[in-house]
Amino acid sequence: MGLTRGCSKTGCARPAVATLTYAYADRAVVVGPLATYAEPHTYDLCLEHAERMTAPRGWEVVRVGGEFPEPALAADDLLALADAVREAGRPRTSRPPEPRTTPRGQASAEADSGAVESGRRGHLRILKDS
Repeated sequence: MGLTRGCSKTGCARPAVATLTYAYADRAVVVGPLATYAEPHTYDLCLEHAERMTAPRGWEVVRVGGEFPEPALAADDLLALADAVREAGRPRTSRPPEPRTTPRGQASAEADSGAVESGRRGHLRILKDS
């Protein structure tokens, strides 16, 4: 199942244990076990929100599957998370400089203005007036 998903309710940080789906044709709100994958038009709910769920007037709440067990991280998930943290903490090796080409468009206008690139962060550039 992957890493634990969180509750879709705004401001709730608890782990999701159930999935809510609207069945418009039946005028029903279906609350069932946590879906294997997060799907569009479904909402993941924590235990408290799954149990307290109410439906709009004229609709009914259909609860499928009884109780909702708390999700647990598998050992593989914990190892993958630890590896990702280790990888993020490793120092980055410097890349060889990119070959310069003849500037076009905005780059050409920047070159003509006398602006000098003094740094780079991701896709952003820091330009310094000359």
